[in-house]
Amino acid sequence: MTFRRPPWKSFKEALAAEGFHPSKRFGQNFLLDENTAAAIVADAGVKPGDFVLEVGVGCGFLSVQLLGAGARLLGIEIDRRLFGIASEFLEPLAPDSPGGSLELVRADALAKKRAIAPEILERIPANSDWHLVSNLPYSVASPVLVSLSRLPNPPRVMTALIQTEVAERIVASPGTSAWGGLTAKLGLLYDARLTRRVGAGLFWPPPKVESAVVRLELKESRPTIEQLEKTDRLIEALFQARRKTLRAVLGRVLDSKDDAVQALETIGIDPNARAETLDLIQLQTLAIAVSR
Repeated sequence: MTFRRPPWKSFKEALAAEGFHPSKRFGQNFLLDENTAAAIVADAGVKPGDFVLEVGVGCGFLSVQLLGAGARLLGIEIDRRLFGIASEFLEPLAPDSPGGSLELVRADALAKKRAIAPEILERIPANSDWHLVSNLPYSVASPVLVSLSRLPNPPRVMTALIQTEVAERIVASPGTSAWGGLTAKLGLLYDARLTRRVGAGLFWPPPKVESAVVRLELKESRPTIEQLEKTDRLIEALFQARRKTLRAVLGRVLDSKDDAVQALETIGIDPNARAETLDLIQLQTLAIAVSR
């Protein structure tokens, strides 16, 4: 069976009939290039039958490629106008998907901007592997990625088109200016790499910043949920005051600079160093020492 590509003209006509204009509030910059959408799906390594979460279906260019790859697609769209048009546009394609399926849900992916919405949690796999593949709105990219990574069964692979600056932070190395709390939190669980850069001219409307695709693959060996919680608390404390010394920041956390110095020196970390110099192993070791 040949997967039918949709008539893009009819989709644009439906948008025009609705008087649709992209929303700044929702961070709507739609990827309209088929080749780039296909390349993102290839970067993700989606195979027929894979469960895929797409946050921000938008105009459906990426959704079509995911269905063409045979994904069991759960698409989330917050905009009421787009949701109705995308449903009419994408649902007739699902029967032709080789081993795939489609469920569209109108919802905000984040509940109170800090956790994954229950409409998503009740639909994603509880035990088996699954993917995130999305053109994420810039304003929610970081909380979506971190929140998904902290689920009891996080995505095996997350492939996201995001702002280049954020992508470069995610793949940064310790000791660099881009290394920070986001890098560390995702790095505890995922190996990350930047797969491609995407020019602003491939979006509608064109964003004022450049974009890039980042691929995060779940590590085989990773911390327990309890270890993650301890390390997350430490990361937040350290990187909120990244220009201060570890002695000063931990002194506040422990309510004693002497205890802070003792904890740092016990595990061989210079008390006058700063958070951005610590690698993932040092952060985890320090979190254990602080919790004691």
